[in-house]
Amino acid sequence: MKKNLKLGLFGFGCVGQGLHHVLHETNGIKAEIKKICIKNPNKKRPLSDHFFTLNADDILLDPEIDVVVELIDDASAAFGITKKALQNGKHVVTANKKMLAENLEEIFHLQQQYDKSVLYEGAVCGSIPILRNLEEYYDNDLISGIEGIFNGSTNYILTKVFEERKNYGDALRQAQDLGFAESDPSLDVKGFDPKFKLVIAIAHAFGVFVKPEQIFNIGIDSISDLDLKFAREKGYGIKLVARAIKSGHDVFGLVAPQFVDAHHPLSSVRNEYNAVTVQGAFSEKQLFVGKGAGSYPTGSAVLSDISALTYDYRYEYKKLHQQANLEFSNETSIEAFVRFPHGTAISIQDFEEFQSGYASNGQHYMLGRVNLKKLAEWATWENVGIILSPEARFVTKTEKSEVLTYSAA
Repeated sequence: MKKNLKLGLFGFGCVGQGLHHVLHETNGIKAEIKKICIKNPNKKRPLSDHFFTLNADDILLDPEIDVVVELIDDASAAFGITKKALQNGKHVVTANKKMLAENLEEIFHLQQQYDKSVLYEGAVCGSIPILRNLEEYYDNDLISGIEGIFNGSTNYILTKVFEERKNYGDALRQAQDLGFAESDPSLDVKGFDPKFKLVIAIAHAFGVFVKPEQIFNIGIDSISDLDLKFAREKGYGIKLVARAIKSGHDVFGLVAPQFVDAHHPLSSVRNEYNAVTVQGAFSEKQLFVGKGAGSYPTGSAVLSDISALTYDYRYEYKKLHQQANLEFSNETSIEAFVRFPHGTAISIQDFEEFQSGYASNGQHYMLGRVNLKKLAEWATWENVGIILSPEARFVTKTEKSEVLTYSAA
């Protein structure tokens, strides 16, 4: 039976206002906002002053409030709010992917300890209900891989760069103006945001808790005009792809830009849209597409979690109990194009399998299969660009000549 829930919100920015709007436009959800905790009392807001407070305890210690909805930017403060809310007998709904990725295993144990739910559908790919699907639809399927476009800001930027021939800076500013990218866009363009989301998705797809620092992330900020010229000549686009696969007792993961041809399922995913491909043993490959950035898409995902709580829903982390002895590993290699200026300490011998290369105007371009750790090291070097090939697949050390069954193709 549905419950009438009273909500306490932390934060009333883009997502918070989106939630308020969709909550009042949607029929059938028995929930109301009682109090909103904010930092800046002087900022103009579209609600009466009596809704707002500067004191977190007005929400956390209020016995009438059933659900704390955490929508702030500060990951450390967000975890403190989440922990105290659970300790005070309140459910939590959050969209803070950084906070979740850094503390997910502890949050899992806190839910068991205090018998309360933490739901976070809005933290991964906006309006796409991927976590609920991984928990429910794929609960007994043997998932071998999950990948896709997990960041709407970078996908918007890349769309504008390719389709409208905008330069990177102009496309980034337009994404910021529309609210798709933050004023500090480094989490997006350097690939940290999709990495945080991948950490969360791996827990629900494979039952493995991974620390963010274990997953290598390469962003789009080092893509050069030469890379764009090469892509256009070959008829490729570029997408920032997050991917993870299971092989044997290992789970491998990576976030990196990738060349995609016109037949790739991600090539038609444009602007702020996200896409997730799930490969299952029985369901085979399925593609989910939806808006991944903006106040309403994320607000609607947060609202779906609130609605689920009216039915006492909670994540069961089913894969955690089904798949024992799985571990995350970076002992794998993948095919990539590597661009670097003359004089850089990169040679053919660094590739596990070298395919081709050329040099022009002081720049070298090499294509081949590279160990993941070496690729991540090169990505930190100045003026080195790395973009995965259209056929990029993880290959383990014991399978150097055999490609894993799941791929991006």
